[in-house]
Amino acid sequence: MDSEQPVCPACGQPVQTVVRRHKTLGAWVPVWVPGPCHNPECEDYVAREPGGTGRAEDTRRAAGTEGPGAAGDRTPAQEPGRTTVRNV
Repeated sequence: MDSEQPVCPACGQPVQTVVRRHKTLGAWVPVWVPGPCHNPECEDYVAREPGGTGRAEDTRRAAGTEGPGAAGDRTPAQEPGRTTVRNV
């Protein structure tokens, strides 16, 4: 295994290793890359969020929220169980 600790390219301070992912042959594969620099004197400095968990936030929308396909923008023809023409 690789025992070298990643460093910031701008200031040379050690940084954490973070896991990213990419898709290969239909499967998501982990890739370990250097994380952000937390040295306040560095030009590439990324401030830590107070109270943050250190994990990425889930940015996916919950069902029924705004956006294309939301329940509020459906026409009667798109609503399940409703018809636009009534049989006489």
